[in-house]
Amino acid sequence: MFRSRAKDEKAQDADKAPVTDSSQPRHPEAPKGRPTPKRSQAQSSRRSVANTSMTRKEASKRQRDERRAAMERQRQALASGDERYLPARDKGAVRRFARDFVDSRFNIAEFFLPMAVVILVLSMVRVGALQNIALLLWLVVIVLIVLDSFVTAFRLKKQLNERFAGENKRGAVAYALMRSLQMRRLRLPKPQVKRGERP
Repeated sequence: MFRSRAKDEKAQDADKAPVTDSSQPRHPEAPKGRPTPKRSQAQSSRRSVANTSMTRKEASKRQRDERRAAMERQRQALASGDERYLPARDKGAVRRFARDFVDSRFNIAEFFLPMAVVILVLSMVRVGALQNIALLLWLVVIVLIVLDSFVTAFRLKKQLNERFAGENKRGAVAYALMRSLQMRRLRLPKPQVKRGERP
C-alpha cells in the first residue's frame, strides 16, 4: 500500500528475470532472478547445514573406510617405494639411502634365520660330534654377524656424513642394521637397487 512505484517495478523485474545457471558469471547490475532471503532465514539455513552431523555409526564407518584406504596406500607404497605414503620411520632421503646401502650388498646377518634352522637341527641329533659342530657354528655365526654389522655401520656412517652433512641422521644406522637382519625378499619397503649396484 505504501510501497513506492520504483520498488514495485524492481520486484516485478526480479520475478520476470530468467533463472540463470549458477556456473555462468552474472553481471553485477543484473537482477538475481530470486528475492534476497531475510537474515533470519539465511541464519537458520546455515545452522541446519552445520547441524546435519553424521550419526555415530556413520562417523565410525567413515573413519574405518578412511583408515582402510590409508593402510592400502601404505601397503602399495611399501611395495613400490612411493615416498608420499610410506610410514614416518621409512620417509626421507637419509632413510632411503640407508635402505639402498644395505640392499646393495651381501649381509651375513640376512642368512641368520636359515643358518639357525640348520644349527638347531644339528644340535637335536643325538651325536656328540654333530652337537659340538652345532655349538661351534653358533659361535662362528654370531662373531661373523657382529663383525659384519660393525663394518656396515662404519661404512654407512661415513657415507651419510659425506652425503647428508647438516641433515638429521639420527637412528639411520640402527635402521639399516635392523634391515640387514631381514632376508632380502622379506624386506619392506621392497629393495629398489640390485646387489652390487651403488646407491
